[in-house]
Amino acid sequence: MLTDLVQIKRLGEKQRDENLRFRMWLKRHHFVERRFKAVAQEMEDAIDCQTCGNCCRVATTQVSERDIERLARFIGMRVAEFTRDYTVDTEEEGRILKRDENGCVFLEGNSCSVYEGRPETCQNFPHLIKGSGSLISRLWHMPDRAVYCPIVYNTLEAFKVETGFKK
Repeated sequence: MLTDLVQIKRLGEKQRDENLRFRMWLKRHHFVERRFKAVAQEMEDAIDCQTCGNCCRVATTQVSERDIERLARFIGMRVAEFTRDYTVDTEEEGRILKRDENGCVFLEGNSCSVYEGRPETCQNFPHLIKGSGSLISRLWHMPDRAVYCPIVYNTLEAFKVETGFKK
């Protein structure tokens, strides 16, 4: 199992085309999603996200109105103040949490300062076990996430072994 972020970035970039081919290959074959989720669960259990926090440094976080309301309540602010102070509206992604030079504004070291109130997308990350739609549909984003998330990188590699994918 690989957890070194520098190696994951290097290998994830190197294997991006392979991961894209794998994603397309999976769409043409039938596999039991339950088995994939079991493999992903093994990886999530083996790697502690809170010791990494790289997703919070690299990825943006889309927020829904429900997320904003939950976060505002968690922090003890009015929704309008929270929206003004902690979110930004983008053309590509819609409303996202603001970022600073370290990543998400709520990232402190490797930990989330609003962990108990965090947005749903953060609760479901890396979207291998939880999330909307089928796992295969959620694999659309995995080649990008394999560049910065140890769980995604290792899970994709395990999926390739599990399915007999020819690299």
